Amino acid sequence: RKTAVKHGAKLENQVADIGRQLKLDVRSKVRVAKRVWGADRIIDVVLTHPVTHLSIGLECKTQTTSGSAEEKIPTTIKDIEAWPIRGLVVMSGDGFSNHLRHYLYSTGKAVDLEDLEQWLRLYFNLWPEK
Repeated sequence: RKTAVKHGAKLENQVADIGRQLKLDVRSKVRVAKRVWGADRIIDVVLTHPVTHLSIGLECKTQTTSGSAEEKIPTTIKDIEAWPIRGLVVMSGDGFSNHLRHYLYSTGKAVDLEDLEQWLRLYFNLWPEK
């Protein structure tokens, strides 16, 4: 469990760093109301464009070996639908099965960490100067 928390925090930091490199405003652990059973709903990282104020919430999921994180992903997708802003799952690690990865890609609500910068450039219309 401690290892999972450590890997999760590392992924959240990596995601926040990508946002900062793109000159986006970054907030971490943003509380956004309650879940059905009363627990706080918290978005791992929220990125906001400083001019347009367009925002996206990013739920960071890492799994280095097969295990229980994978079982929670479909619930995470449903939870994102309740957010007041668009949301995306950022995945990292080799522990996710190909079946789950393809399911997540099909929802349009998931991206691998290595593809995140390009995805954010498209979403926020942030292209390098020519």
